[in-house]
Amino acid sequence: MENEELYFPGLEALCRKYFNLSRFEPAPLSAHGSDRKILRIHMHDNSIIGIYNNNLDENKAFLSFTENFHKYNLHVPEIFAVSDDMTCYLMEDLGDLTLFNYINENRDNNFDCCNSYYKKAINELIKFQVTAGKTIDHSLCYQFNEFGEENIEYDLNYFHERFLKGLYYSEHDKIELNDDFEQLKSKLLEIPRDNFLYRDFQSRNIMLKNGEMYFIDYQSGRKGALQYDLASLLFDAKADVPNAARETLLTHYIEELKRYISFDDKQFRHYFWYFVIIRILQAMGAYGFLSAVKGKKRFLESVPYALKNITYVLDSKIDNNELIYLRNLFNRIQNEGIQY
Repeated sequence: MENEELYFPGLEALCRKYFNLSRFEPAPLSAHGSDRKILRIHMHDNSIIGIYNNNLDENKAFLSFTENFHKYNLHVPEIFAVSDDMTCYLMEDLGDLTLFNYINENRDNNFDCCNSYYKKAINELIKFQVTAGKTIDHSLCYQFNEFGEENIEYDLNYFHERFLKGLYYSEHDKIELNDDFEQLKSKLLEIPRDNFLYRDFQSRNIMLKNGEMYFIDYQSGRKGALQYDLASLLFDAKADVPNAARETLLTHYIEELKRYISFDDKQFRHYFWYFVIIRILQAMGAYGFLSAVKGKKRFLESVPYALKNITYVLDSKIDNNELIYLRNLFNRIQNEGIQY
């Protein structure tokens, strides 16, 4: 593992101080797209997770949000100890089984075996968004305070720079593309942004342990529209949720949300698909950045799923008079393919 001298001493000292650990036996775990260093530390007859991260703003957000979520009995990891400089912390080990793993191991043609887990995840998502989200300290949102105009423009530019220019090198009309970006942004800004937006509510960030569901990686949260996180979950690329199941789960979310707030369900459905589009565009930008800049080539495996998903939404869920250039662009990319 790289740069061991940077994070092993801090975590080792924390373990010795709080757990009287005589032997420090760390094993590295994948951080996927994150720059954090994640270790499983074996001690006695169990294990804990150690995190080293020199992004203090990210750490402060995670620790504060975690404390807040515990007040609402949401299943997030317990924090055991934090270093004085806040670069290291120790937390509960939730194991290795994610919802993503479970899907891949148990999916069937009807997705029936996974539906119950997704419905449970949706029920918990609403608690994060509507209930616990009310008392989040938004001053700690370290990327953007809300998923508003600035954040949307950033995500659209991220897609343009990291995917279109970074992975897909064919010519595209910047003026027409920007016109569609403006149209999409305007549509997204029509929806209130006063709930907690988890940002990365996807199957890899949902852990399954002892029959219970636990949630991680919410530190990038901010204020935003309710539709965004549902779009993240249902259109999580490699989870490859079938379209029929997506429709069923969208309906389940709407029915469950009615227990908490009053809203126009037809309007919710209408705007949902625009949030699916922005989420997929953001994810495609991330695939380009993580593969080309960070050298994590495995993220290229998600690109075909994302192309399939966004083509489906643009072709079947959006009015024919909207986002015409994007629709044609993705159909062309699908037909031509991408040379990595």
